[in-house]
Amino acid sequence: MSLLFSSYSLPSPKGPVSLANRIVVAPMCQYSAVNGEATDWHLMHWGNLLNSGAGLFIIEATGVTPEGRITPACLGLWDDRTEAALKDKLSRARKLAPATPVFIQLAHAGRKASSATPWDGGQLLAVNQGGWETEAPSAIPQLEGERFPHELSKDELNKMIASFVTAATRAARIGIQGVELHGAHGYLLHQFLSPISNQRTDEYGGSFENRIRFPLELFKAVRASYSGVLGIRISAHDWVEGGWTPEETAQFAVQLKAIGCDYVHISSGGISPLQKIAIGPKYQIPFAKIVKEKSGLPTMAVGLITDPHQAEEILQDGDADLVALARAFLYKPRWGWEAAAALGATVVANERYWRCLPREAQAVFGGVKIGQR
Repeated sequence: MSLLFSSYSLPSPKGPVSLANRIVVAPMCQYSAVNGEATDWHLMHWGNLLNSGAGLFIIEATGVTPEGRITPACLGLWDDRTEAALKDKLSRARKLAPATPVFIQLAHAGRKASSATPWDGGQLLAVNQGGWETEAPSAIPQLEGERFPHELSKDELNKMIASFVTAATRAARIGIQGVELHGAHGYLLHQFLSPISNQRTDEYGGSFENRIRFPLELFKAVRASYSGVLGIRISAHDWVEGGWTPEETAQFAVQLKAIGCDYVHISSGGISPLQKIAIGPKYQIPFAKIVKEKSGLPTMAVGLITDPHQAEEILQDGDADLVALARAFLYKPRWGWEAAAALGATVVANERYWRCLPREAQAVFGGVKIGQR
């Protein structure tokens, strides 16, 4: 039996969420919302990936405030309007696919907000170009020469926490079964963790204990109000000398576990243009292994995982509990089907697709039968 296609349960105060297999569709920004509202692009995109054969689908980074969006075209969940749009598109997408648990990644981009979409260059937008004042732990820009972000006050930090709590409550109303807080890729929570971006002199900056204080306070507040699965994505390594480290990530995960964290999703990078990432197949897996071993939390591994046998090996080696893929699913939306064929496993598929399997993969959907006159 393939470990990749074995079932898995993620715990929560509300009760466990059962996954049919250990394949996760990682959050992928689509930059296709209008004023934060999900659109027909999301309906198509989500419906497609819910038919992928994966055991879990996580919706892209979703801004908890308008200022928290990476770009003006990013998805949001901060008011009744954005909640209604997300509910409409998601409920319709779910009706077109086998039952699959859905989580959402709640995010604030901090100093990396107010950016142009990637196909428009991805750089900081001026206010007269549709941009806005960005917010951060310290008044340090992401890139040299950019305008300085606004340094968040303690009162503003409390309001930020309230925004995450409210967004999580909205997600629960929509029927989303899990929330992943975005603490990776140089966005706001990561900016607090890293000494490169956090140079505050109050209790939220300086030492490791101070730098993790705000992310822990935020996590604890969301946990107190949200009973579904609650996890966090963390950049385990800044890839910059003097930056955040895998060892600190493991220590942070231990403290997260103590306040009710249900899983960690381990990525890396994004805090600085000076990063020097040693990119290669499975390049982030050692970080996931360290965090899993030190914290004992259910751990998702991600990063240049493209081959089913590679994904299986990660699980067989005990380096992670779940394997997440992002771009691989954009290129091959039925990656889960191909993986099942490669590993001799089965997935559940919409009956409309039962006729599609090539001769060498006839068993992928199990013992389904079709007839025709």
